[in-house]
Amino acid sequence: MRSWKRSNDPAFEAKKNRVLELYAIADGLAEAGPDDPTVVICLDEFGPLNLQPQPNGRSWAPRKKPRRIRATYTRPHGVRHLLCALDVADDLFSGEVTERKTRLEFLAFCNQVRSRYPAETKLAFVLDNFSVHKGDDVREWAATNNVELAYTPHYASWLNRIESQFKGLRYFCLDGTDHPDHETQARLIHGYIDWRNAHRDDPKLRHLTRRILARKAARSLEAANVA
Repeated sequence: MRSWKRSNDPAFEAKKNRVLELYAIADGLAEAGPDDPTVVICLDEFGPLNLQPQPNGRSWAPRKKPRRIRATYTRPHGVRHLLCALDVADDLFSGEVTERKTRLEFLAFCNQVRSRYPAETKLAFVLDNFSVHKGDDVREWAATNNVELAYTPHYASWLNRIESQFKGLRYFCLDGTDHPDHETQARLIHGYIDWRNAHRDDPKLRHLTRRILARKAARSLEAANVA
C-alpha cells in the first residue's frame, strides 16, 4: 500500500480553498472576481534526472537467462532538473531542463512563463513549499509581474495538478531507457512535451493522468473530512 502524510498546516483550510477556487476559475466553473487572476499555472520540479538504466516495471522473462539491467557503479555526468509548468485551462505543459534548481533558475523560468501572456493579464502560480519558491525576491517578482502566488498546504503537494503529468512523462520518456547523455535525455523529454501538447486527448495519456488525479481527489476529500 502507498502512504502519504496528513497535512499539519494550521492554514490548511484557507490554502486548500484558495487553490480550489483558482481551479474552479480555470475550469470555467466560477467567475473571476475583479482582483482574481484569469490564468492559473501550476509549477513544480521533476527530477533529479540521472543517467542510469531505468527499469521497465513488471514483465515476463525467461527463467534461465533473464535480461538484466547493467550496473552503474559510477555516475560522473551529474544530474539535471526539469522545471515544469501547466496551464490549467488550456491543458498545456511546458518544461525547461537545467543543471540546478536554485532560486535563480526558478525565477528565470517564471519570467519565461510570464512572457507568454499579456502584461495586463493577471496570473496565479500554484506552488508547493519548496524553499526556492519562497523568499522576498520571489514575492517582489510576483508583485512586479502581476502574479498571485498560491501555495499548497504543507504535506499537501498533491493539490498541485501538475503532479499527475509526471506519470506520463516518466512512462513515455524514462521507463525502460538507458540514455547515453543528458542531451539525448533532454531532447526526448522536449519531444514528449511537444507530442503531449499535440495529443492532449490521447486515450492512453488521459488514462494515466486520470488515475493519478482520481487518487489525489480522494486524498483531498479525505483530508477535508478530517479537517
